[in-house]
Amino acid sequence: MARFLYMVLGAFGVYVAFAALNYFYLSHVSAYSVTFYVIGGIVIGSPLIVIKYLENKKVKEIEENFPVFLQDLVESIRGGMTLPQSFKAISVNQYGALTPLVKRMAAQMDWGITVETALLRFSQETHSKLISRIVSTAIESNKFGGKLVETFEALSGTAVEVERLRDERRLYLNSQVVTGYIIFFVFLGVIVGLEKFLVPSLGQVSSQSLTQISSGGSAAPVNLTEEYGGIFRNLIVLQGLFAGLTVGKMSEGAIVAGIKHSVIMIVAGILVFLIVG
Repeated sequence: MARFLYMVLGAFGVYVAFAALNYFYLSHVSAYSVTFYVIGGIVIGSPLIVIKYLENKKVKEIEENFPVFLQDLVESIRGGMTLPQSFKAISVNQYGALTPLVKRMAAQMDWGITVETALLRFSQETHSKLISRIVSTAIESNKFGGKLVETFEALSGTAVEVERLRDERRLYLNSQVVTGYIIFFVFLGVIVGLEKFLVPSLGQVSSQSLTQISSGGSAAPVNLTEEYGGIFRNLIVLQGLFAGLTVGKMSEGAIVAGIKHSVIMIVAGILVFLIVG
C-alpha cells in the first residue's frame, strides 16, 4: 500500500511540474501543448495501471503453476505421506510465483494450523478465482468425508483442462489481436491522409473569414494546420490507448493486460504521424 501511495504521489508531482512547464512555456511556443496534457493525464494514472498489470501477471503465473503443484501433491500423498508431510515435502520444489505461498502453507501446518484453514488462507493469498473455487471444493469434500487424494486428483485434472482451454482460447484470439492492430493502423493511415491532403486544402481558405478572439479581445487568424494537427495527435493517443486495452481484454481476459499494446500503439502512432504527417 505504501509503495502504491509513493508511486501515485510521484506521478502526481511529475504531472504537476510538467503541466506548469507546459502552461507557462510550451503552450506559447509549441503546437503540442494540448497533446502533452493528454499524455500527462495518462501518465498520472500509470501507477495504478502498472500495479494492476503486475498483479494480473502474477496471478496468471500462479494459475499456470497450480496444476503442477496439485500433481506433485497427489503423488506425495500416494507415496504414503500425510497431507502436512506432503506439503512440507513439495515445498522445496519451484513453482514460480506460487513457491512462497506453498512454503507458507507448509509452515502453517507445521505450526498446528488445520488443513482447511491453511488452504483457505492460501486461496485468499493467490487472488485467483479459479484457485479459490478449486480449494473450496477440496475443503467441502473433506468436510463431508470425501477422499482427499481422489479429490485433489480430480481437481488437478480440472486445473490442467482449464489451462489447456485457456491456451486454445489464446491461440484462437491471436487473430483478433492482429485484427485490432490492423484496425488501429488503418485509422492511423486515415489520419495521416487527412493531415497531408485535407488540411492543406483547408489552409487555402481565406484567413480573413476564419478568426478567433484572443484574450485581449482582438481578432487573430486561425492556423488550421496547427489546430487540426493537435486534434489528430490527440485522437491517435486516445485511439491507441483504448484499442490496446480492448486487445488485451480480448486476448488475455483482463483490461490491464492490454497496457503493453496501448504503449506500442501510442508510440508507433505518434512516431508515424510526426515522420509522415
